[in-house]
Amino acid sequence: MGLNLTSKKVVVAEISEIASKAHALVATEYHGLTVEHMTQLHARARTTGVYLRVVKNTLARRALAETDFACTQEHLVGPLVLAFSMEDPGAAARLWRDFFKENDKLDKKMVKFVSLSNELLPGNELERLAKLPTKEEALALLMACMRAPLNKFARTLNEIPGKLVRTIEAIRQSKAA
Repeated sequence: MGLNLTSKKVVVAEISEIASKAHALVATEYHGLTVEHMTQLHARARTTGVYLRVVKNTLARRALAETDFACTQEHLVGPLVLAFSMEDPGAAARLWRDFFKENDKLDKKMVKFVSLSNELLPGNELERLAKLPTKEEALALLMACMRAPLNKFARTLNEIPGKLVRTIEAIRQSKAA
């Protein structure tokens, strides 16, 4: 049963609101996906901070027109599942990458495109986007970079008395011999 005008407006408003808050978008064809596959995807999406939705392309075009994903307008063709990363940019890509790893019969070529920061990328960039660190990983990397000079300074300061002790020990051994 088709949607009436009011329902269509609600769907467009919902997708537009989600897209305005999202970091990235992964669009994948859903040919070959069973109901069981879609159920698994929706369950994982809820736990990983990904908004997953099958929506008509005309409604998706209207919803994405005023967002950072407006660059995807011409590429919204065919039966697509839209996955929006809500918490970190790589979440949707990791969701699809892991799903394809577990389901060997499905092809990664089902990914039509990836959109990130008002930039459209081909579907084969999914792996690159999936490798982006999460917020916690990025903060850990930043802290490690900030801490490295302090660690090196501490080791350098520690080396001065260490070198003195080794020199005294070498002198003691040479006198004992």
